[in-house]
Amino acid sequence: MKANKKLAAVCIAAAVLVAAFVGVYVSTRPQTQQGEKTILVEVVHGDQTSKEFTFNTDFEYLGQVLEAEELVVFEDGAYGMFITTVDGEQAVYEEDGAYWALYEGEDYAAQGADQTVIEDGDEFALVYTVA
Repeated sequence: MKANKKLAAVCIAAAVLVAAFVGVYVSTRPQTQQGEKTILVEVVHGDQTSKEFTFNTDFEYLGQVLEAEELVVFEDGAYGMFITTVDGEQAVYEEDGAYWALYEGEDYAAQGADQTVIEDGDEFALVYTVA
C-alpha cells in the first residue's frame, strides 16, 4: 500500500514538472511574424564563392522559404531539417566531414532552419563547412 502511494506521488510530481517545462517553453519560444517579409540568404560554396538570394515571403520559418524556393535539398533528421544540398552543391559529412552551417546574421544559428523564425529584413547565411 505504501509503495502505491509513493508511486502515485512520483507520478504526480513528474506530471507537474512536465507541465512546468511545457509552460516555460510556450512562454519563451520565439514569436512568429505574420505577413510579408523580405529576407536575404547568402550561400557560401565550398570554393568560397558566394551568391545572395532575396526572398519576399509570407512564411514564418526559414525552412519553409528555403524549401518553397527550392534552394535546398534536405532530409528529416533526428533534430529536424538536415540540409544536404544548397544551390546545387551537396555536402556529404560521411565522406569528408562537410556540412551546411546556418548563420543568423553573424551568429551560428541556435536551431535548425525549420525552427528559425524570420522577420522582415533578416539576413542568413548557408556556409559549406568542413569539420
